[in-house]
Amino acid sequence: MLNPGIKGTASVTVTADNTAAAMGSGELNVFATPALAALVEKACWQSVAAELEPGSGTVGTNLNLAHTAPTPVGMTVRCDCELTAVEGRKLTFSAVLSDDCGEVGHAVHERFIIQNDRFQKKADSKKSAQ
Repeated sequence: MLNPGIKGTASVTVTADNTAAAMGSGELNVFATPALAALVEKACWQSVAAELEPGSGTVGTNLNLAHTAPTPVGMTVRCDCELTAVEGRKLTFSAVLSDDCGEVGHAVHERFIIQNDRFQKKADSKKSAQ
């Protein structure tokens, strides 16, 4: 059973591959907002993965993200998250993102607990419905 208070962390180094210019979210060589969003999701799903029943996982369903400061190539961005609410299968996390100079963003992220096989089958069934 999941309870609020579970914490997690994930980090990534800013490279040419995860800049706004490379990811198509802008023209600058700074950490891209889509990469920041992916870091939030990674920290959150990994923080609860070991607490789930075998065959279960989580999927992101909502992300309210503020990207408040740039991070240049070569620096590391870290996401610290905490599970703040559990409502049935819905999990709510808060997250703070920072680099060596301070906070670069914050987020509230929602994920739902799913059965991996069932969810994958549902997604794959869209191919045959075309």
